[in-house]
Amino acid sequence: MTVAFTFPGQGSQSVGMGKELADSFAEARAVFDEVDEALGEKLSDVMWNGPEETLTMTANAQPALMAVSIAAIRVMQARGLDLKSKVAYVAGHSLGEYSALCAAGTFTLADTARLLRIRGNAMQAAVPAGKGAMAAIIGLEHSAVEAICQSVASLGACQIANDNGGGQLVVSGEKAAVEQAAALAKEQKALRAILLPVSAPFHSRLMAPAADAMSEALSKVQANNPIVPVVANVRAAPVTDASEIVKLLVEQVTGQVRWRETVEWFAANGVTSLYEIGSGKVLTGLVRRIDKSLAGTAVNTPADIDAALTALNA
Repeated sequence: MTVAFTFPGQGSQSVGMGKELADSFAEARAVFDEVDEALGEKLSDVMWNGPEETLTMTANAQPALMAVSIAAIRVMQARGLDLKSKVAYVAGHSLGEYSALCAAGTFTLADTARLLRIRGNAMQAAVPAGKGAMAAIIGLEHSAVEAICQSVASLGACQIANDNGGGQLVVSGEKAAVEQAAALAKEQKALRAILLPVSAPFHSRLMAPAADAMSEALSKVQANNPIVPVVANVRAAPVTDASEIVKLLVEQVTGQVRWRETVEWFAANGVTSLYEIGSGKVLTGLVRRIDKSLAGTAVNTPADIDAALTALNA
């Protein structure tokens, strides 16, 4: 069995996430305390008690999701998991790439929390409210959606932001262009083409101010080579050099999350099992749609951790 760990992105948050881990394990409580201290506020209180609209804010959801993932990792490590010997690769969806890098030792927990707070605020501030939009398009090929984006260019920026696999693509850009792209997708018999309730056009070139902010923020933190290779979002291939990782994280703000290709890369390079570490099971569901030869397992409760450790140590 060759294993990769994956880490969820925005949309996997829910009120109460991580509470069972904190109640059950001192190592998890220590992670949430350290994140609270790094941010100078009780993010854990918002995570566990809401309100949901506050947790869903980009600047909160990003460090919160990372905290749950790292809490689970620290619990597993305290119970004997040696990441370097048991896990061949790590990868994360969008903000989840930061969780993966924290797990692999590229960034400290405190630095990762602060980077994600900066990232969330910068992405939110990059585009005035109402100017940008995102739409999910289900049931068309990547090439067809790419052609649609090109055909609406006269209306403004529009590009593929996420290739999630299973025929699920997300486009992002200026509102008029994205709305027209969704309409054209319906004309081309997409199963669904719906505008998403998001606060900004993530992973589009409109995020350039946020990319600049992340370039500056990343230049101020220590980045170490990861102890296991990280399969980067914008490359869908493994990276082990810290300076290259930082460069790709800046590119990621305006670039495409190539998740389908990431999972396909795993399957083509000997990985047999993907463990999704953290809140929810979105990535585990995508695995089944992308490549049924891969086993996907979500790990976010004490029982999940026990089962995963048993399997990993078998």
